[in-house]
Amino acid sequence: MVDRPNKPTALATTPGLPPQPQVNFSHANSRVSAVLPTGERVEVLLYGATVISWKDRFGTERLWLSDAAKLDGSKAVRGGIPLVFPVFGTAPDHAATSKLPQHGFARNSRWEFLGKSSSESAGPSDASVKLDFGLSSATLDDQVKKLWPYTFSIIYSITLTPDNLSTSIVITNDGDQPIEFQVLMHTYLRVKDISKIQVTGLEDSEYVDKVDGAQTKTQAGAVSIAGETDRVYTPAKGPSAPVIVAEEGETVFSVVRDNLKDVVVWNPWTEKANGMGDFEPKDGFKSMICVEAGSVKGWITLDPNDAFEGAQTIAD
Repeated sequence: MVDRPNKPTALATTPGLPPQPQVNFSHANSRVSAVLPTGERVEVLLYGATVISWKDRFGTERLWLSDAAKLDGSKAVRGGIPLVFPVFGTAPDHAATSKLPQHGFARNSRWEFLGKSSSESAGPSDASVKLDFGLSSATLDDQVKKLWPYTFSIIYSITLTPDNLSTSIVITNDGDQPIEFQVLMHTYLRVKDISKIQVTGLEDSEYVDKVDGAQTKTQAGAVSIAGETDRVYTPAKGPSAPVIVAEEGETVFSVVRDNLKDVVVWNPWTEKANGMGDFEPKDGFKSMICVEAGSVKGWITLDPNDAFEGAQTIAD
């Protein structure tokens, strides 16, 4: 047989499509997970559309989740990123939301998975995936509808890239009367040692200190945590300026907001952690800090057929 020097190369060497993000359902279709070709992963519980895990390419967990968190849909999740809507805390003096439970109903409702979209990537390093979830007055529990009888729809999107995790929300008023609401992404960030954490980007910002009689104060310098902390900041530099969480001087998280004017900084410390049945281990407060992007000072008014959009991006 004659050896042809210019014979075609084997088909096996033909370049194919680069690896793409993978999306899977698990736990009787109660969870959706996405994995990038580079190894980053996010897992979302349909109950509350709650992000319960975000891992980097090395498999390191970036979010704090209580060991006693209920993941069976029996109550709101302690940890991850619960979604607060339409009220932050409780509001007994606000007629529209006065009957609602703490932090509203979004985190206690089962959301629909609307689908995924992936970036057109030339290679695995720039792949990304977006997961969309929906909640509306049409799918709400009847008991909740009685407590908050407004017509609305929400699309909540969770986008994973090799560099960051973004959560964005679009709330539409589908009814014929204005809606007043608050919204917040209650993010629990995992850290190694809370005593070595400093939060910057809040300097010269006004905040409400909920541990000290809801007094209004102004932040001087970086925020450090040495006891129970529950503060609602309105950062002086605006949403686009990053709020930085640093551990021993090294940035571990950067949080940038879009159209969410407030940031809540929360750590329960010893006594509060001991009093929460679903907070485990009890010294878990040493390895978490909540930096929560939202709009919770006052109320957002949404006129009929209008939509509100807000988002956060968490990077390291």
